[in-house]
Amino acid sequence: MSSSSSWTAKDNKVFEMALAVYDKDTPERWHKVAKAVGGKTPEEVKRHYELLVEDLKLIESDQVPSPDYK
Repeated sequence: MSSSSSWTAKDNKVFEMALAVYDKDTPERWHKVAKAVGGKTPEEVKRHYELLVEDLKLIESDQVPSPDYK
């Protein structure tokens, strides 16, 4: 089983697709998302989602510096 700290690009893509299928009103949402991703517990996928939401809030509030592209 993968740990919550090791999400591959494929895991993230499947996670994103599962979030689109299983919205916030879906019963047993995190169980279904975890099953879709595979190798993750419902708690791990929920935490991954919460971290993603926190990151988005920081980005949207301009608390994350923009990259300095040259």
